[in-house]
Amino acid sequence: MADPEIAYNLALDYLYSYVDYSLKHSSELARANFNLDRMRALMNELGDPHLRYPIVHVAGTKGKGSVCALAASGLQAAGYRVGLYTSPHLIDYCERIRVDGQPITHGELVDLVELARPAVARIPELTTFEITTALGLRHFADKQVEAAVIEVGLGGRLDATNVVTPRVSVITSLSYDHMAVLGDTLDKIAAEKAGIIKPGVPVISAPQKDEALEVLKRIAGERKAHFTLVGRDITFRPLQHSLKGQTLRVVGPDQALTVSIPLLGAHQVQNAATALAALWKLRAQGLEIPDMALQAGFGRVKWPARFQVVRREPPVILDSAHNQDSFARLRQALDDYFPRRPIYLVFGASEDKNIPGMFEEIRGKVKQLFITRADHPRALPTAQIVEFAERAGLPYAVISAVDAAFDAALEASTKDGSIVVSAGSIFVTAEAMASWQQRQPHGPA
Repeated sequence: MADPEIAYNLALDYLYSYVDYSLKHSSELARANFNLDRMRALMNELGDPHLRYPIVHVAGTKGKGSVCALAASGLQAAGYRVGLYTSPHLIDYCERIRVDGQPITHGELVDLVELARPAVARIPELTTFEITTALGLRHFADKQVEAAVIEVGLGGRLDATNVVTPRVSVITSLSYDHMAVLGDTLDKIAAEKAGIIKPGVPVISAPQKDEALEVLKRIAGERKAHFTLVGRDITFRPLQHSLKGQTLRVVGPDQALTVSIPLLGAHQVQNAATALAALWKLRAQGLEIPDMALQAGFGRVKWPARFQVVRREPPVILDSAHNQDSFARLRQALDDYFPRRPIYLVFGASEDKNIPGMFEEIRGKVKQLFITRADHPRALPTAQIVEFAERAGLPYAVISAVDAAFDAALEASTKDGSIVVSAGSIFVTAEAMASWQQRQPHGPA
């Protein structure tokens, strides 16, 4: 095809022609027929590429993307060719599949789609995420990666990524999210996430609430998977933080390391310790990962839209907080870095989120809400968010288009210096990020 971008958009149309549960309402998601049989069949058709390189597999409610980015950056700094698979994307679909930090090109995705079409046609009921996961795992093999870091999409037990047998499994902080699918109690959610634990494969867990921890320990024990708990078996403490980044000390039974990260917020200290514990486990298995490489890789990690300060004054922060627990962490980060400064919150949410809980955590910081709605099928109508805002006693304005809501918040901040924060939905923040990039002198980054 003459025009590469036309070919790329046709490839995306093909992928989205299958069932994409990320675009479905929660009631449909709860009825979904998730199983790994069709994913295993597709991987077999594509030559089982996921068997060709060591893998770190990461599940969790919060922090799994950050842990993946840190682990991949550390491995890359150690000299390995590294694949990184994450979801969802912020701006471009190809962000999901990266090698050494670089997204798969549009042309490479087109070629992979053409390669996979015959196999996909032979396997009924495949989903967009399953096909994309298979393309990512095949791309890593084609690029001859020497290690890959794979983020779970939803849950763990029946997630498409769970066809892999990793060298180490990682479970980040667990809290309430996607309850229609994963369960309405923390132990049920933990059981679904613990589905990535494989027999004999070591597990690294971030600090957990007791209810979740008991489930993870039990399942790891049943599968004879050595269990390491960050905060107990491997300890960490923050040393200093500023808007440039933060430094922490991590101590294990027979090793210790001080690392600096550009990611902001106390929760990122925990994520860094969890990622470091996973890489230490790989090192114990024989991968050469020097301390200097870990320090270099962690020091230059990039993971946008996670308390990302894109302007210092008046501050503009792009964040992906989208449940009550992550809003508590957002509030803590705001208090740590910008004490006593109010915020203009550009806010939209998906239909299944605990909006009262989010508002409860952030209420004391909000000068005004700018209620908006992302261009996404699961985005909650603004009228429903208004009801929650009124119950919480939060002042608000309704501006349906995200870019217009973001502009209004920016304009208000120029008058009084309040902080502009985008949060509530990664899809809202993605649109705010695109709007911010368009404002820059050289356009999008």
